[in-house]
Amino acid sequence: MGKVIKWFSENHVAANFIMLLVLLAGFTSWFKLKKEIFPEMSLDAVIVQVPYPNATAEEVESGVIEKLEEAIADDVNGVKRYTTTSREGMGAMTVEVETGFDVREVMNDVKSAVDSISELPENAEKPIVSEAIITSQVLSIAISADTDEKTLRKAAETVRDGLLNYKAPKPEGFSENFLAMFGGKVVITKASLANVRPYEISIEVSQAKLEEYGLTLSQVSDALRMSSLDLPSGSVREKTGEVVVRTEGKITEAEEFLDVVIVTRKNGSVVKLRDIGMVKDGFENVDLRTRFDGRQTVLVNVYRTGDQDTTRVAAAVKDYMENIAPGELPEGVKVELWNDMSKMLEGRMDLLSRNGSWGLLLVFIVLALFLRPSLALLVAIGIPVSFAGGLWMMPHLGVSINMISLFAFILVLGIVVDDAIVVGENIYTRIRRGEHPKIAAYKGTHEVGVVVIFGILTTMAAFTPML
Repeated sequence: MGKVIKWFSENHVAANFIMLLVLLAGFTSWFKLKKEIFPEMSLDAVIVQVPYPNATAEEVESGVIEKLEEAIADDVNGVKRYTTTSREGMGAMTVEVETGFDVREVMNDVKSAVDSISELPENAEKPIVSEAIITSQVLSIAISADTDEKTLRKAAETVRDGLLNYKAPKPEGFSENFLAMFGGKVVITKASLANVRPYEISIEVSQAKLEEYGLTLSQVSDALRMSSLDLPSGSVREKTGEVVVRTEGKITEAEEFLDVVIVTRKNGSVVKLRDIGMVKDGFENVDLRTRFDGRQTVLVNVYRTGDQDTTRVAAAVKDYMENIAPGELPEGVKVELWNDMSKMLEGRMDLLSRNGSWGLLLVFIVLALFLRPSLALLVAIGIPVSFAGGLWMMPHLGVSINMISLFAFILVLGIVVDDAIVVGENIYTRIRRGEHPKIAAYKGTHEVGVVVIFGILTTMAAFTPML
């Protein structure tokens, strides 16, 4: 360590060049760093969901959950424990992964085990297997109006689709290549509706009409089910390749159900659904009401995905709301921001910036009063250089700018200032004793170097559990 310090004290051009290189690297790394509220993390768990429409919780338990438990217990390794939930129309299982096993590999094993189950109920839908990941919500948009639920939901869907198709405009005077260096254009990739009732097409059949036509409810149900199907029909091999055949006949509009033939008589006459019942196109009968400033409201939640920057995603949403949304929505519909989490991150970054600036200024003033102004300037410069070096290394270590890492920077700010003062003051004391500045710089730094390094290491050890 002594030789390295001595070499730098004798080759100040190289030292200054490296210092400028670190500053430049830290500055450019700042724009590339992922900025998020909290670090994205996996829960080391796999979630299995099996929709079972119109089934009771007891039917879900016996028909779905028990078979899932048997498959997981017999065929999957690396399972720490699993928990299951049965409720009306849905069965769910959460599989916790044992330490030391790869979550993705266990998820693949779980999917294979679930897909191999051949005894699931006929009406149960295909199981959905996914890794449990905490999503990072950036903000919510409240779409509110004094109107009916269907119109309001369509307005919310317009906003959601507009966000997903929106690309923030390129700043004037900047090329595409230059923007690519700092993350490129912002594209919103995940936005979803919240606090809304699911769409539902309900069919009501008159008991009197059933008796009049000699029909049963099960006949009507079977006819409707068979008339609204998407079915794979195999494939046809040709010289040019293989053609997949599929029958697409799923009904999506309420009016189409009215023309479904329930039964055909021997004389050729037919009974259609419109003859015995009625169709309602609306929403599920769920007791759900959402208000924003007293108006009926639908929320659109916007998320950050991958390496996206939280602050840039929030800025893109605000730009869309100011410039695009007003022209796409009906009159009387209000669009307002709600629960903007990016403000928390910006507040923490602002706190770090203010603390760093004041620390830089106060260190310089105090050292300039009691030591040399030139030495005070060099000591003060060490603060931004140290931070720039940390920013430079963060992308390579997989660390993002978030509430926790910013807290660490604020914590370390005091350590950096203290160490800069200790080293600078020791060098100045040697110069006052008559030593040449180059010798004083080398010996003064080396003299307190071990103490400074071990002081930092003990602090790191104390905070290591935060990792």
